[in-house]
Amino acid sequence: MSETSTNLGEVRITRVFDAPRELVFRCMLEPEHLTHFWGPVGVSTPVDKITIDARPGGVFETVMVNDETGDEYPSRGVFVEIIEPERIVWTEPGVEGGMMNSSTFTDLGDGRTEVFIHQTNVPEMYRSPEAQAGFQSSLDRFADYLATLTA
Repeated sequence: MSETSTNLGEVRITRVFDAPRELVFRCMLEPEHLTHFWGPVGVSTPVDKITIDARPGGVFETVMVNDETGDEYPSRGVFVEIIEPERIVWTEPGVEGGMMNSSTFTDLGDGRTEVFIHQTNVPEMYRSPEAQAGFQSSLDRFADYLATLTA
């Protein structure tokens, strides 16, 4: 008899963006916005490689492209819940354990939005310091992009 063990965990990130909640929410669901920030520094996500069907059961598919080598990194999620402009939940069934992603958008009342990201069933490789630094760089890119929309 063999036994498979997995090391799955959680990631929790809170970020405040200098943009209204409706805009922050919309940017997370519209390919023409996602193309500007989806993925860590060093990758691009061309708009023609983003598919969004924003409804429960709909797909969230992207292909990130390494800017230096051209290597492609596809990902696929399935939306579980969308409550505009408060919450987006999707699962990544192709990731070991079926990683779940939840983003909650809170209007801070002063033109800023707090985004709380909660990931569960996260494989160890996605929790590494390098992977988390990449995730943070994507959020930095998002903040920079939002600044261009609100200037």
